[in-house]
Amino acid sequence: MIEGLKQVQDQIAEIEKRIQNLCTRFPEYDLLLTIPGFGPYISAVVLGAIGNPHRFDSANQVLRLAGLDLSANRSGEKSSSAIPVISKRGKADLRYALYQAALIASCSNTGFIAYYSRLLKGRQRERGIRIKMRVKLAAKLLIIAWTLMKKGEAFSPGYLG
Repeated sequence: MIEGLKQVQDQIAEIEKRIQNLCTRFPEYDLLLTIPGFGPYISAVVLGAIGNPHRFDSANQVLRLAGLDLSANRSGEKSSSAIPVISKRGKADLRYALYQAALIASCSNTGFIAYYSRLLKGRQRERGIRIKMRVKLAAKLLIIAWTLMKKGEAFSPGYLG
């Protein structure tokens, strides 16, 4: 059984190496790696999901791709009382990767720690607020990634403004 596990681990390492070699052919991949929280895996997932960044006209289209756009169930309710939530109609693997990037960035990068703290300010006691704000940060990371790919620039802390 240990032998089989070692073979599987070797196969995973080989596939990850192939993915990274494939991704390095795209100039956008190196730009994505400059974003705090983005490593080789998350950059590859985002690059694969977005592809050509110029095919999107707005940030809302990119958010819909990941299912991070807001929607509210208004069945029998007034619009003012409906609570918006993310739609989850997009790519689940992209959403997961972005959440992981947000988790890392909100704990390890001073700019993102400050941004995350601003989002939480005065709301720390609300139930589930930390997860909600990390989802909001994940959406922000996706928009930053799309913008960098579109402009051909590396990450700058000014994008957190």
